[in-house]
Amino acid sequence: MIARLLARIVAFAVAARMAMRRRDSDLAGGEAPGAKAEVSGAASEASGAEAGSGPADAEDPRRREVPANPRAETLVAGLLLAAALLAVAFIAVFVVTGLDTQLLGAALGGSLALIAAAAIVAGKSVVVQETAIEERGTLLEPEAPARIVDALSEAGEGVSRRGLITCAACVAGAAVTTAAVAPIASIGPRLTAIHKTPWHRGVRFTDIDGRLYRAEDITVGSLFTALPEGADPELIGSPLIVLRLPEAMLHLPSSRRGWAPHGILAFSKICPHAACAVSLYRYPEFPSGGNDQPALTCPCHYSTFLPAEGGKLLFGPAGRPLPQLPVLIDPNGYLRAAGGFDEDVGPSWLDVRRPSQT
Repeated sequence: MIARLLARIVAFAVAARMAMRRRDSDLAGGEAPGAKAEVSGAASEASGAEAGSGPADAEDPRRREVPANPRAETLVAGLLLAAALLAVAFIAVFVVTGLDTQLLGAALGGSLALIAAAAIVAGKSVVVQETAIEERGTLLEPEAPARIVDALSEAGEGVSRRGLITCAACVAGAAVTTAAVAPIASIGPRLTAIHKTPWHRGVRFTDIDGRLYRAEDITVGSLFTALPEGADPELIGSPLIVLRLPEAMLHLPSSRRGWAPHGILAFSKICPHAACAVSLYRYPEFPSGGNDQPALTCPCHYSTFLPAEGGKLLFGPAGRPLPQLPVLIDPNGYLRAAGGFDEDVGPSWLDVRRPSQT
């Protein structure tokens, strides 16, 4: 509909233009003979002037220049090799730090800028400079591909260091391609790191001020946060939840019967759903006649775990139990780890599940 309307508008405009030209022609035809003669004479003079300045006197714009500039060729090779070095620097920064986006951007951007500069210098001072007039002919000619191949082969005329430039271009291309592919290594978790925590047999429990925990410090009905002695508290596997339950309430899996001496239990403080800190503790103070029992709850999405059953998931979006750490009481009464966690610490979307330790 719109196209048809536009076509009618264009047709109307063309018709109006033709009518105006016809009117001007009629008016010119009705002028005095003398005026018409003057116009005719002027036209003949103008045509004579045009005839005098015909194609024979016009300057031919076609030209072909072979630079043959070894200095420019060396500059192009140097720019390409510098671009390769910056691409390698991008890979090095990515492997060493992996987080410094300023250095990563500067290295890769500088590499691409140097490749662009090399292309500009090569286009201006290395390859053949030619201005040609191309006549329009048949759209598809069988000889056209052969002429294109010949033109491309002639473009390298005058280049004395073709091998150097070719090698530099290959090195720069390989380096930039490797730099572009290197970030693929950051896809997904580093599986060797997520299986490691500061907790192993013999590590003592401390509070946030570095004071060592003794078994007598952990009381029934209270919740404590513990950290590994001498380790980085910022690591995802460092913080623990420590609590004590009456031993009669414990229903741990058979492989973990000795993990809670005197009813002292330790679990990762990191919720296996989305890595929030599990910080809510429900401990019934009196029998309610229902199924109430001690429970740990994550305040983010309310995943709820049962410490008496080894961190079993009771409710919520977490996909697995809360990882448990075996507890050891040394001869001096201090709390120590008797080993590592039964499962990997961290959110379940990291796909960190592994068989339970026995």
